[in-house]
Amino acid sequence: MSAAVMTYDRNVGRWEPNARGRLERAALELYLERGYEQTTVTEIASRAGLTQRTFFRHFADKCEVLFAGSKWLQELIVSTLSSAPDSAAPIDAVCAALQAAGVAIQEGGDQARQRQAVIDANPDLQERELIKLARIAAAIAVALRERGVADPAASLTAEAGIAVFKIAFGRWIIQDGGADLPELIKASFEELKTVTAGS
Repeated sequence: MSAAVMTYDRNVGRWEPNARGRLERAALELYLERGYEQTTVTEIASRAGLTQRTFFRHFADKCEVLFAGSKWLQELIVSTLSSAPDSAAPIDAVCAALQAAGVAIQEGGDQARQRQAVIDANPDLQERELIKLARIAAAIAVALRERGVADPAASLTAEAGIAVFKIAFGRWIIQDGGADLPELIKASFEELKTVTAGS
C-alpha cells in the first residue's frame, strides 16, 4: 500500500490559529501601552505575528477591534429577552437579558476592563460606545414591542434598562475583580424599582 504524498504550496498562507483573538489581544496591549491614536494597524499585526492583510480580513479598521463583539452581545440580549416567560414583567425580562450580557462580559476577564480603559481615554471611542448602547436600547425596545409592550412603555423600559446597565458596569469596572457583574445589574434594577415605586 502506498502512502499519500502531501505537498506544500508556498502560495497558500500559513495556518493562523485564532488569528482574531491574537489581533484583539495585541491591539489592547498596544492601545494601553502607547494609546489608541498612536497605534497603527501595522503595529497590531506585527505584535500578533500576523500580516496587515490578515488584520483586514477580520476587522475593518483599528476601531473595530474594540467593537467587533457588539453585534453578538446585542443578539444575546435580544434572544434572552425574547425567550423570557410571557408572565415576566417587561422590566424583569430586560433585567434578565442584561444579566446574561453581564455573564458574557465577566467571562472575558480583564479584557472588558482593559477595553473600557482605552475607550475612556478617547472621546471618539466614547461616542462610538454611546452609539453602540443606543443601538442595543433600540433593539431591546423592538423586542419588547414584539412581546406586546406598547410605546412609550417599550422605549422607556429599554432606555431605563441601558441606563441601569451602564451604572452597574461602571461600578463593576472600579471594583476590579471583587464584584459580580450580573449581581450588580440585578441589584441596580432593584434600586430602580424601589425609587420608581416611591418607597
